[in-house]
Amino acid sequence: MFKPLEIFIGLRYTGAKRRNHFISFISLSSMIGIALGVTALITVLSVMNGFENELKRRILSMTAHATISDVGGRLKDWQTLDSQVGGFEQILATAPYIQGEGMLTQGSRVQGTIIRGVVPSAESKVSQIATHMEEGALADLKPGEFGIVLGRELALQLRAFVGDKVTLITPQASVTPAGVMPRLRRFTVVGIFRIDMNEYDSGLAVIHLADAQKLFQYGKSVSGLRLMVKDLLQASWIAKEVGLKLGEQYRVEDWTQTHKNFFAAVRMEKTVMFVILALIVAVAAFNIVSTLVMLVTDKQSDIAILRTIGATPASIMGIFMVQGMVIGVIGTMIGLAGGLSLAANVETIVQWIERTFGVQFLSADIYYISELPSEILWSDVTSIAALSLVLSFFATIYPAWRAARTEPAEALRYE
Repeated sequence: MFKPLEIFIGLRYTGAKRRNHFISFISLSSMIGIALGVTALITVLSVMNGFENELKRRILSMTAHATISDVGGRLKDWQTLDSQVGGFEQILATAPYIQGEGMLTQGSRVQGTIIRGVVPSAESKVSQIATHMEEGALADLKPGEFGIVLGRELALQLRAFVGDKVTLITPQASVTPAGVMPRLRRFTVVGIFRIDMNEYDSGLAVIHLADAQKLFQYGKSVSGLRLMVKDLLQASWIAKEVGLKLGEQYRVEDWTQTHKNFFAAVRMEKTVMFVILALIVAVAAFNIVSTLVMLVTDKQSDIAILRTIGATPASIMGIFMVQGMVIGVIGTMIGLAGGLSLAANVETIVQWIERTFGVQFLSADIYYISELPSEILWSDVTSIAALSLVLSFFATIYPAWRAARTEPAEALRYE
């Protein structure tokens, strides 16, 4: 269908000045519409990719790749289990932990928080909290000294600074002569960390494992073991393998399970955004239909002459399909250039708009992150370009088919 003659005539028709300027306007609007749709798709999907990866990075800087816990709730002989798990080639490091809930108070200020008991030297191998310390150091947590490390927002809410005393209240009760009383313990703030993720900065406090065992009455037990694996993307498979070898007594969960609903929601949102924005490309592509239908009507006499000198219906169809595809290809190329440029600089552009107009698009109090990251995936770019070209191709079929059905005698009757 697409022989050199059809391509030559189709390109000549595309670049030629038309008697009907309205057709030229629709062609231009179709091209601009495709370009805008492709630009929007690349930019939005790149931002969604960056958002998802940034969330993964920040969550995994505080969350272990996998955890092992006892189905009964407390892991008693965790040292033996630790040595067993250390024999797995895919596991790089392990760290015991205790996790519970409590309330921190200072003066009249009270904040609920998650309390995590850790061994600083081991915790630094499975999480990045030690590298996110704003004040103090994770190593300042000493057994028996009852030191505590607070998230930045939590410290601000309590107005607690390094060296201040805070009171930790836990749900566990103590029986005293005065009756049943909640367990209280004074802690000294020895450090403040900042992840730039509100969930952790305002809702997590870290203490030494030995202090957590006394506070939560764990004895020598722990809540479980936190693991770091060689390949983050293989964490699910590694967790299954470890679970099968350890037996049903233990529960092994990886990060994809503990945050399954959250990342599933992010992926679903990305899919929905792709479908919605793809409609922009579809509308622009199907404007090509109206452009070519009007063009076929305008070129009836030319089609008839081409038919009388030997052009086949397939050749006529190819000529008009070439015109439609030229609109689609040019629009797609402009959209790709604009989308890649915008996606690569979206963070800088957003920061400039925020500084210039004094607005904030992502408040840290509301959203998980306060920046607008972007990551271009060439698989997404290829899919978007292919979608645009395929829609443009299908939009040319009906008008080209109508042109191929033109009868020379009817078209030239009144010429």
